[in-house]
Amino acid sequence: MNISKLPSGSYRVRKTIDGVCYSVTLAYKPNKREAEQLIADKLQEKKMSRKAGKTFFDCAYDYIEIKRNILSPTTIKAYKSLLNNAFEDWFLKKDIEQIKMEDIQKIVNIYSANHAPKTTRNLNGFISAVFDIYRPSMDISTTLPQKVKNEAYIPSDDDVRRIFEFSKGSEYEIGLKLCAMGLRRSEMCALNVDDLDGNILTINKALVLDEFNHWVIKTTKTTESTRQIYISDELADAIRERGYIFNGYPNAIYKYLCATQDKLNIPHFSLHKLRHYFASSSHAIGIPDVYIMSAGGWRTDATLKSVYRHAMSDKNIEMQKRIADQMSKLYS
Repeated sequence: MNISKLPSGSYRVRKTIDGVCYSVTLAYKPNKREAEQLIADKLQEKKMSRKAGKTFFDCAYDYIEIKRNILSPTTIKAYKSLLNNAFEDWFLKKDIEQIKMEDIQKIVNIYSANHAPKTTRNLNGFISAVFDIYRPSMDISTTLPQKVKNEAYIPSDDDVRRIFEFSKGSEYEIGLKLCAMGLRRSEMCALNVDDLDGNILTINKALVLDEFNHWVIKTTKTTESTRQIYISDELADAIRERGYIFNGYPNAIYKYLCATQDKLNIPHFSLHKLRHYFASSSHAIGIPDVYIMSAGGWRTDATLKSVYRHAMSDKNIEMQKRIADQMSKLYS
């Protein structure tokens, strides 16, 4: 909030909200409470003018634009994809004031028939965000599909060891090892040698696709994702000797991983599962959650636990054997 005196003697109140500057000019200097109310009135006036006679498509498009300086390029791309592909014409062209809860439920039902529950929830989240700005009085209470328990394959120690051995000396060796240290592939691809200081690697950016399908550098996914990790002497020396970490795009290293899995007859898993492997392995050897979260850039322990809840089968059996052995001492 800024209150300044103009050369004319009038006073101007300015405040930036969601990247948009709102201003009011007065003949007198208002107090802070008056200034806040004037800006709130101005904001409501703009909201009403935007939504008057506007379709859902118009409001959704405007929402993306006014949030452009706040949303990540990845989110903007996802929202535009939903806007162009997820909705039927009757919903897009309907006046936002005329849309009922039944309409929203119907569009969500239609979309959920051919999409995963998580993607459907993203669609509902987008709809709710648009209504929160352009029709905040409407209560969005959609019934959503039940979440599906993800039992995706998490690599074993042997899988990872064999992949590392196969990739040794290749363009992809360092990148794969960093992904197994908990990095997202977008974070790994954005790194350069200047991010390494001794054994400390700073992760503060990511390489992602924007709405125009151009690769761009942005900040990390969350505040917690900006972090520093310790890497081994061997890995640090390899980075310094090469002079770079990885000169390529995320899909290139993923394709290499898939080809390697085929050659080694290893079950297919995504590059992101190396991050899950990092969490599961760290948890299995007794590293406290707070340190795993810090190294991997997880925001909450709930997210972390959902990852290592499906601990690798070999470690799971090992832990169960230790429990069984301990219990047997009680009744032997």
